[in-house]
Amino acid sequence: MLTDTAIRKAKPAASPLKLSDGGGMYLLVKPDGGKYWRMNYRFGGKQKTLSFGVYPTVTLADARQRREDARKLLANDSDPSEVRKVIKAERIEAAITAADTFEIVAREWMARQEVAEITKGKNEWLLGHLFPSIGKRPIAGITARELLAVLREIEATGKIETANRVKVKAGQVFRYAVLEGKADADLTASLRGALKSLKNKHHAAVTDPTAIGALLRAIDGFAGQFSTQQALKLAPLVFVRPGELRHAEWTEFDLEGAIWRIPGHKMKMKAAHLVPLSTQAVTVLRDLHALTGGGRYVFPGARTASRPMSENTVTAALRRLGYTGEEMTGHGFRSMAATRLNEMGWNPDAIERQLAHAESNKVRDAYTSAAQYLEERTRMMQTWADYLDGLRNGAKVVAFKRKAG
Repeated sequence: MLTDTAIRKAKPAASPLKLSDGGGMYLLVKPDGGKYWRMNYRFGGKQKTLSFGVYPTVTLADARQRREDARKLLANDSDPSEVRKVIKAERIEAAITAADTFEIVAREWMARQEVAEITKGKNEWLLGHLFPSIGKRPIAGITARELLAVLREIEATGKIETANRVKVKAGQVFRYAVLEGKADADLTASLRGALKSLKNKHHAAVTDPTAIGALLRAIDGFAGQFSTQQALKLAPLVFVRPGELRHAEWTEFDLEGAIWRIPGHKMKMKAAHLVPLSTQAVTVLRDLHALTGGGRYVFPGARTASRPMSENTVTAALRRLGYTGEEMTGHGFRSMAATRLNEMGWNPDAIERQLAHAESNKVRDAYTSAAQYLEERTRMMQTWADYLDGLRNGAKVVAFKRKAG
C-alpha cells in the first residue's frame, strides 16, 4: 500500500517505475518526473488500462476512490472505460448545449440574413423583446410555455401586432436551430392561436382621386422645412418605401438620365431597384439639390447632415397637414399609386416591378432584373405624374388605359 510520503519521495529512473497500491492500481513514475495514476483490469477477456489523472492534482485518496468506483462497475459487468467515454460525451454535449443560448443562436441567424439594413434593425428590435427573459437559456431547453409567457407579456401591454411579429421571428430562429442541430423543434408551431388574432391591417392611404388632389394641394401649402416638403412632393411621384426614400443619396441619382438607382443593400428584397424619374420628380430633386446637394443624403437629418432624416418626419408632416393615422401614412403613397395605376389599366407586372414587391408566381419569378419592363415603367411614371398634376389642379381626371407601347 502506498503512502503520501512514499509517493513524494519517489524518484524518477531511466525507465518508468510502477508503484502498486493494490486492486490493480499503481502510480506510474516516468523518467521526466511525472507521476500518473493507472489501473489495470480485465474485461471481456482483454487486458485494459484506466487513467485516473496526475499526482498531486489527483491525491492518493482521490485515486483510491476512483479505483473503487471502477471496481463497482466491473462487479456489475460494466466496462469502466466505455462508461467513461459515455460520460465524457454527455458532458461535451451538455457544454455545447449550454453554449447555444437563444440569443447566441438568434444572432447567428440574423448574421446569415441577407437583408437591407432597415430590416436588420427590425429583426434586432423584435428579437430583443425575448433576450431579457430567455436569451441566456439554452435554446434546446426552452419550452413552448416559456416562450408563450414572454409573448403574452408583450401582448398584455396592448402591443398585439408586436407580439405576433416577435412570434414569427422566434419561429424563424427555432427553425434555423433545428436545421443546425441545436434544437429539436420549432416551438411556435404549437402556439398557433395562442395569441390574440391580428386583423389584417393595410397602410392607410388616400386613393379617391378628389381626395388625392386635396392632399397634393395641402402638401404644396406645407409650412414646415423645405426638405420635408420636398420629401412629401417626391413620395407620390416615386412611391418607394419610406425607408428607401429617407436613405436616398445623391450619388444614386442621374438627373440627366432621369433615373434613380437604389443599391440592393437598401432594398427590402436585397435586389437593386431602378426608379424612372418623371420630369416633375426631376424638378423636385433639382430644387432640393440647391439646398442639400453638397452632402451625402438627399434628405439629411434636422440635427446633423451625416444622418438621414428621421423615420417619423414624413408621418409627422402628414399629421401637421391634418391627416390622421387612419387616413394617410408615409407608406400610403405606395398604396395610392398601386390602387390607381391598376384601375387605370397598367400592366400589373410592371406595377409590381415598380413597387419592388416580392414576386408571387412563376411568371413573375422569372423576371428578376431591375430593368424588367423599364420602358413601360418609364412611360407609366411620367403618365402618373401628369395624372397627379391634373388632380392637384382640380381637373376632373378620369381613369385611363395605359398608352400602347
